[in-house]
Amino acid sequence: MKTLITGVAGFLGSALAQKLIEDGHQVLGLDDLSAGREENIPAGVNFELGDMLDRPKLWTLLQDVECVYHLAARVAVQESILYPREYNSTNVGGTVSVMEAMRDVGVKRVVFTSSGAVYGGQQEQPLNEDLRPSPDSPYAVSKLSAEYYVKTIGKLWGIETVTLRIFNAYGPGQRLTADHPPVIPNFLKQAVHEGTLVIHNSGTQTRDFVYLDDVVDAMISASTASEVDGKTINIGSGKETSIVDLAERVIDLTGAKSETIYNPKANGGVSRMRADISRAKSTLGYQPKTTLTDGLSKTQKEDPRFK
Repeated sequence: MKTLITGVAGFLGSALAQKLIEDGHQVLGLDDLSAGREENIPAGVNFELGDMLDRPKLWTLLQDVECVYHLAARVAVQESILYPREYNSTNVGGTVSVMEAMRDVGVKRVVFTSSGAVYGGQQEQPLNEDLRPSPDSPYAVSKLSAEYYVKTIGKLWGIETVTLRIFNAYGPGQRLTADHPPVIPNFLKQAVHEGTLVIHNSGTQTRDFVYLDDVVDAMISASTASEVDGKTINIGSGKETSIVDLAERVIDLTGAKSETIYNPKANGGVSRMRADISRAKSTLGYQPKTTLTDGLSKTQKEDPRFK
């Protein structure tokens, strides 16, 4: 199969590209390298530097492509609070641009990666796809808006669409931003350097951590599964882990002498997040294979930053 991955130089995009190439697919990639790194892109990817608003480039790349994996996005929640216009331009405008180019060229399917963040704070757990979203950041709003555009445009123009709401993905190579880095690589980095693990708020807030390989498997399944057109599907582990528990696991794994401290005034985000993955199981044959313990161990062993 000939595929295009937008955001191919990012954490998820590069891992997806590697797996597709190993499976014998022809992979084209588009990335503006604003967040991803060119050295992340696996050998064998036909890479083009550019952004999603470059329509001529999209038309050229999409020739004979059977499926688009649309991963390119700005993803930092705190940054989105400062720059909502930019998030709207990239995450919504860029998505519409990709969909229009697919229509023009005749590409038949898109796998769109959304986020569990669209649910916001919910009393009902686990979170199922029929719950009314309650986004609480411009980032989450932009992903939800893009979901509606993808589904609506797909229905109007005859493009098969599959939307995957990815929960807290982690694994080797995840980007460590200076401000508000993802919690797992941040804790691992602090622990291996005998640093302090800072827990925001009470630490009782939970997240559904899902290993990189499981997310990639779900995306590939979504590209060929039948009877998934127009569906929105959660991709997580189906389990919830508190931030306090995560810190303890990381310290045990690394054998670090690190201490944990609490920042009670920090925003810890929503109190609970756990994905209901029953739809993913029934429609994609999805079954997460990597436990959190194993995933943390793999991340430490395979990521040179955590040696």
